[in-house]
Amino acid sequence: MGSKNKLKRFRENETFDNVVQPTRAEVTDGTFSLKGNWKKDFFKNENPLVLELGCGKGEYSVNLARKYPNKNFLGIDIKGARFWRGAKTALEESMKNVGFLRTQIELINFLFAENEVDELWITFPDPQIKYKRTKHRLTNQEFLDKYRLILKPEGIVHLKTDSEFMHGYTLGLLHGLDEDIEYAHHDVYGNSHSPEEVISIQTFYESQYLEVDKKITYIRFKFRNK
Repeated sequence: MGSKNKLKRFRENETFDNVVQPTRAEVTDGTFSLKGNWKKDFFKNENPLVLELGCGKGEYSVNLARKYPNKNFLGIDIKGARFWRGAKTALEESMKNVGFLRTQIELINFLFAENEVDELWITFPDPQIKYKRTKHRLTNQEFLDKYRLILKPEGIVHLKTDSEFMHGYTLGLLHGLDEDIEYAHHDVYGNSHSPEEVISIQTFYESQYLEVDKKITYIRFKFRNK
């Protein structure tokens, strides 16, 4: 994507009422007003709040919002030029139950109050295979602790990935922590019992993976100690 196109999308994002782009200072100094108030002040309802972490183009958030009109979906990514497409699609379709937040995921506990979130989707994250990159892996211990804090008791986490490494790493960590793994499979399209929302929604890159017979993995789990 050219720099001119990126700048155009950044400018458009600033005009979209379904996009929130706080500064880092606003997030970390305690003045971010939507923390604890996402349902009331942003979505204007009390429906369940579902986050997609690392939402990319926003395809999963938008499609989940179409499928579940009685839930609120918020796609989160630092790259606003990417989720511009999802935000624009949602506006074109007058969808009121999906929005986008431009921020770094490590700041998530500054952006959401304790027990504010009902579900988390982590879709095709960078597995950060190199050891020195483990601190950026979205299912490491530090991130899991943040998710545990903002999720409600019985809140669900979904991990969908094309990385066998990420799948195995996360499963091992969850088993070691004795968390409640409700479902796990290394090939969701090769399993007749896969959850419908996992196989009925595909991102652009996911469809490309499937064309070359790359397996898509999925884990659904809850935290026992909330």
